[in-house]
Order: sequence, then structure tokens, then C-alpha cells
Amino acid sequence: MQKSKFWLLSLLLILAMALVACGGGGDEPAADETDTTDTTAEETEEEMADEEMAEEEMDEEMAEEESAEGDCASEDVFCVGLVTDVGEIDDKSFNQSAWEGVLRAEEELGAQVDYIETSDAKDYGANIALFADAGYDVIVTVGFALGEATLEAAATYPDINFVGVDQFQGEAVDNVAGLIFNEDKAGFLAGALAGLLTETNTIAAVLGTDLVPPVVAFKEGYENGAEYVNEDINIISTYHPGGLDVAFTDPEWGASTSAQAIGQGADVIFGAGGKTGNGALIEVAGNEGLFCIGVDSDQWETVPEAHSCLVSSAMKLITPGVFDLISAANDGSFPAGNFVGDVGLAPFHDFDSVVSDDIKSQLDEINAGLQDGSLETGYVPGG
Repeated sequence: MQKSKFWLLSLLLILAMALVACGGGGDEPAADETDTTDTTAEETEEEMADEEMAEEEMDEEMAEEESAEGDCASEDVFCVGLVTDVGEIDDKSFNQSAWEGVLRAEEELGAQVDYIETSDAKDYGANIALFADAGYDVIVTVGFALGEATLEAAATYPDINFVGVDQFQGEAVDNVAGLIFNEDKAGFLAGALAGLLTETNTIAAVLGTDLVPPVVAFKEGYENGAEYVNEDINIISTYHPGGLDVAFTDPEWGASTSAQAIGQGADVIFGAGGKTGNGALIEVAGNEGLFCIGVDSDQWETVPEAHSCLVSSAMKLITPGVFDLISAANDGSFPAGNFVGDVGLAPFHDFDSVVSDDIKSQLDEINAGLQDGSLETGYVPGG
């Protein structure tokens, strides 16, 4: 009995030892597996940290590039700013034509561009200074009325080039170019066209203020051109009675003045006065069988409301003139003093078949005479 118990106990002990040997270590991972897991986790954390660092560096570089692109004080950034006279940038006439010249510089020269619309004449100097203090390279000021403020700014900021549209320079200043035009020649051509088209022998001109010499030049040229081709012509010319702050932004007055001229028998009307002139053109368009003539740019492109009467426009080629001066500033050949831009009549568009070959021939002859000096407009500046 004792021997049997001994063998039984021995067998139980052997079985217990076998169980321990086979399954006792199942709850603990092998040493090699633990090391591999730890190493992989560390490597993943390091890779994520490196990626975050790279992203931060890229963001910083992009921010620096964006900052450089917007920094007009940088020599690597060419900046052009435009300050309007009282009125909006999209006046479909004078300001808009100048702005299109600046936009061309953005497209062709890579310039960074912006504009400020002047709402009050007393802000001319402050608006110019906003661009100047920001380090702009060229500042375009639009209109005769900004002439004094432009010269004052040019003296304060001698390293900036200023383009003064419609600003005659009595004395040359190194960093100022006055973009001027022979408005009397463009007006003369418009008047000749009106004088040749009229059937009532009465034509009219609805104009901005006579405080602006270019407006006077347009008016005198228009009247003299009409009389040159039609000695029996009757001309009704009306200036806006207000000052510089309202004379070019009053389409209601332009429309009512145009309506009065139509009531007096005018069948061709010249609108020369920004939005005021545009109001005159649109009024004519509401009357069948009448002609109207735009100003400054080819207003067929900017005043579609006048298509039914708009036979042509007396153009000052402001857009190419502004662009040419900005280009000169960019390549270091900016001229001082006055820069004379081109003028001419816009295409006749839908009225090309209405304007006879005989009228076209006469206009070509007149234009040739104006260009070579054999024909004078009769306009005397300041006279």
C-alpha cells in the first residue's frame, strides 16, 4: 500500500511539472518580440515628427514668398497704383481707360497693381500718399484736377515715378510725366463727322466743366470741325454748371441737357464728360434715327446702352499711353515733362454702312491734314 501511494504521488508530481513546462510561460511575450514592438513605435514617432517639421518649414517658406510678393518696398516687386479723380474706376470713360493701361502692365510686365477711388477732392494728396508710403514704384493720377497734388507728392517722394493723365507740365520735373493729348484734333474729327451726318443742320455737345482745359479743347475742336465741313451748321454746346466734384458724375443732368438739345432739333449729339456725357448718349439712344458720338475711349465697348445711336467716339488713346509710360518706368527710361498720346476716331461698328464712302474719304483727308500740320483746328489753349 505504501509503495502504491508513492508511485501515485510520483506520477502526479511528474504530470504537474509537465503542465508547468508546457503552459506556464504562455502569458509573457518572448524577449525578441517585445524589442521589435518598442523599436517600431519609436521609429513611427520619429517619422511623424520629421513630417510635421517639414510641413512647418514649407508653410514658413510659403508665407515668406507671399509676403515678398506683397511687399512693394522690395526691389523685386514692381508696383503700380492709380488714383482716380472724383468718380469711380468703372466710369466707362476716362478713369476706366487709364485703369486698363495699368491692368495691361499687370499682364505684360508682371506688375502688382491697385487703385483708389477719390470721393472728395480734398483727399487727393492723402490718397496718393497711401501708395507712396507703401513703396509703390509708379503712381498714376487721373485728371487735370490732380495736377497740383501730383507735383507736391513728386517732390516729397523723388524716387517714385508719377504719371499725370491730362496734366500739362509747365516745367519738367524728373519723376513726373504728364500724359497729354491733342483733344482739339479728336474733337475736330468728331465735329466733322457730325457736320457731315446731320440732316437738320443742328448738332449739340453735352460737356463737363470748362474748368478743365481738355474739355474746352474737345468743345472748340468739335465746333470748328463741324463748321469746316458745313458752313450752315447750328451748334448747341452746354457745359455742366457745377464744379469739379460733380461735373463728370451727373448722368441725370447729361440726359436732361441732351433731351433739350433734341427738342431744339439736334440730330447728332457729342457727349464729353465722363458719366455726365454717358447720360447724354443714353438719352439719344432712346430716340429713333439720331446719332451720338462718345469720348475718350471707344465707348461702343463701354456703353452698350448707346449702341442704337453711337456712330463713333472721339478717342484719346489713354490706355496705350499709360502703359507706355509704366513700361518706360520699369526699364529705366521714364521721360520727364510732357508725353503726347495719340488721338483719333473710333470705328463706326454697326454704322459702317451708314457712313458713306464719301464721308469716310473726307474724314481721312481731314485727319491727314491734322497729322501733318497743314490743317489747324483753330483751338488756342487758354484763349
